[in-house]
Amino acid sequence: MGRTANAEQHLSLQLQGLVQGVGFRPHVVRLAAAHGLRGTVCNSPAGVQLELEGLRPQLEAFTAALLGQPPPRARIDGHQIHWGATQAMPAGLKILPPSSVGHAAALIGPDLAICAACLAELQDPSNRRHGYPFISCCQCGPRYSVIEQLPFERDHTSLRSLPLCPSCQGEFSNPAERRFHAQTISCPACGPQLAWNGNPIQPAAALKATAAALCAGQIVAVQGIGGFQLLVDPANPQAVQTLRQRKGRPEKPLALLATAAWVEQHCRLSPEERDGWHGAAAPILLLRRNSTADPAVSEAVAGTSPWLGVMRACSGLQHLLLEHCGGVVVATSANRSGEPIAADAASDGCVLQELADHVLSHSLPVVNRIDDSVLRWAAGRPLVLRLGRGLAPLALPEPSAHAGAMALGAQIKGSVALRTSSHLLLSPDLGDLSSLAGGQLQQRTSLQWLQRHGLALRQLACDQHPGYSSSQWASELAAMHRRPLQRVQHHHAHLLAVIAEHRIKGPALGVAWDGSGQGDDGTLWGGEGLAISADGYQRIAHLRSWPLPGGERGQREPRRAALGLLLEAFGAGWREHSSPLAAAFSAEELVVLERCTMQGINSPRCSSVGRLFDAVAALLGLAQRCSYEAQAALALEGLARQALEQGSSTPIALTLPLQPMQPDAPWQWNWQPLLEQLLEALRRNISAGALALAFHQALARGICDLANLHGCQQLLLAGGCFQNALLLELTTAALARQGCQALWPQQLPCNDAALPIGQLLAIETMPINRLAPQADCHVSGRCR
Repeated sequence: MGRTANAEQHLSLQLQGLVQGVGFRPHVVRLAAAHGLRGTVCNSPAGVQLELEGLRPQLEAFTAALLGQPPPRARIDGHQIHWGATQAMPAGLKILPPSSVGHAAALIGPDLAICAACLAELQDPSNRRHGYPFISCCQCGPRYSVIEQLPFERDHTSLRSLPLCPSCQGEFSNPAERRFHAQTISCPACGPQLAWNGNPIQPAAALKATAAALCAGQIVAVQGIGGFQLLVDPANPQAVQTLRQRKGRPEKPLALLATAAWVEQHCRLSPEERDGWHGAAAPILLLRRNSTADPAVSEAVAGTSPWLGVMRACSGLQHLLLEHCGGVVVATSANRSGEPIAADAASDGCVLQELADHVLSHSLPVVNRIDDSVLRWAAGRPLVLRLGRGLAPLALPEPSAHAGAMALGAQIKGSVALRTSSHLLLSPDLGDLSSLAGGQLQQRTSLQWLQRHGLALRQLACDQHPGYSSSQWASELAAMHRRPLQRVQHHHAHLLAVIAEHRIKGPALGVAWDGSGQGDDGTLWGGEGLAISADGYQRIAHLRSWPLPGGERGQREPRRAALGLLLEAFGAGWREHSSPLAAAFSAEELVVLERCTMQGINSPRCSSVGRLFDAVAALLGLAQRCSYEAQAALALEGLARQALEQGSSTPIALTLPLQPMQPDAPWQWNWQPLLEQLLEALRRNISAGALALAFHQALARGICDLANLHGCQQLLLAGGCFQNALLLELTTAALARQGCQALWPQQLPCNDAALPIGQLLAIETMPINRLAPQADCHVSGRCR
């Protein structure tokens, strides 16, 4: 006799995805009660495990409701269902202690900005958490920054040293309370305590002291969710300059922490930008400012940039500080330039004393230091410039029978990626690995990630540049664990990351444009068109190369990129074509640089679009030396955007033709016609803004020429040059007009921080299990 609709059954439901630290189990308890079910739920190494009993229709209705509408911050990436006979489980749904045995495929949630409910409590004088700096609940608060091991439980975080008071314990245990099983719950009686310059202080006094210090032009280091921030009054140019001198950051724009009212008054937001600014990630968002002549923001903060980097308060402490400090403060990472963010008041005390006049710290340890995320909007979609607090760790669903592969990325934007059985995981941006502290941070992070997920290292991948700190650490790890190491070409990895994010199957064609990456021919690549297949890649196009005087120094001085371009184009007679550039050098410098470049001494050849941006910026007089990455390109984009918004017709068209050079060789984007047209336009006194816009348009047309040549209906775009919103928008629109869809990173960063994801994909698409331990495999594809 078959089962009837009224027969009870047992349901085992295993869920994978972002289901820990997001109020999932409390949601399950309430949903199960609403459907009249009994059983258990617990966090498992894979995610969440449910064992339920009840009538089959109620079990099916429960499952449909849970999968169809999980909690707001949750994401279900996979599930397994098994039906069986009832086991006489007791009434109600009980939350069991978690299992911590074996490989942990569960995801670690990102730190979440304060939610509306907690903000209302923070501002309610009748609430016991009124004015409490560390207020949080199931929907907000620290996650990644405090976790030590999986699954996500209070005892597995740095909160374990703060036992709950009776009131918090009552909320934690009561399904009717909104903080039921909120792992980061605390209150003034049992939560972290503040300290001012190492001495305990009450919140009200701490806020008053901070506001007074900022008003006096001093710098205050404040311990945030993932580390310390340096706060200073943005209207005080002397204070901002002091901050710059101490950090070693002479010109790069500084971020602001501001209220919604301040942002609406001082910035121009699209509806998408407004939604992003108010979102749970609370990133630094690059916004168009209303005016560069703004008394609330001195020129020392962001120079004459048309953009301001602004974030909303992500914690109760930040909200309270803004209320006491006029609604806006400079809030930048507490670190020396090029080093990781300071995260511990004791171990980083010397650094904090160098940087700040006062230190406002607290007693909740930061386990995983993490910087703020940075985003901008382009082509109607988010463009991640730095993957950090609120967005990281990032998990791309990708089931696999194998786990334990790790990739270590490149150099300037360090990161780590790990393959679990269900996902590709990417760490936060770890910053520049060139410093000793930066390299050590990547080493610690990679080992911690393996330990936290209970994985034995099986395979390793890194960039093919042997001089990178990440490549050297990869070699050490491979030797230590006797595992194979796969070296992946830089731009191949860029495009593989786009393939991973968009889950593209089969061959693909892509453009990878950036500052530089080591090419297979020993030159600096950076203007590449690649055909990607399961066998590797084929270089089908690239920017015409030219010498870069001074090598690495030439990557920091746009004038050198311009000089190399002119020498390549016109030889010793270059002054006849561009006499203004000579003024950027001393006579002695020119003699040495010309001779070395013409003789090929310390002048590596490059095919980098990033360096082409530099050269054009130098020729237009925008930047001759740079103190931070992409400074010249940002100035060029700002000028071009201004020309576009003014709506004046472009008086000249620059061309970057895609041309065949030799039989069986890649085609080349030839920059010489563009250079000659640009120089002629300067002689005709055409404005720099019009030429900056024409340059962007020429690049976009050059990409379209490649897509048209190959008749492709889909083109991948990757590399740091596509952090330029104008270039991305012009390119995607032009491709769409000719029936080609552009795909670019929208969850992943489009810069080097995404490279480990591409490197992991290289391992999976080009397996190296056949290689002996410790052997290196250089993935060069089938370059011709």
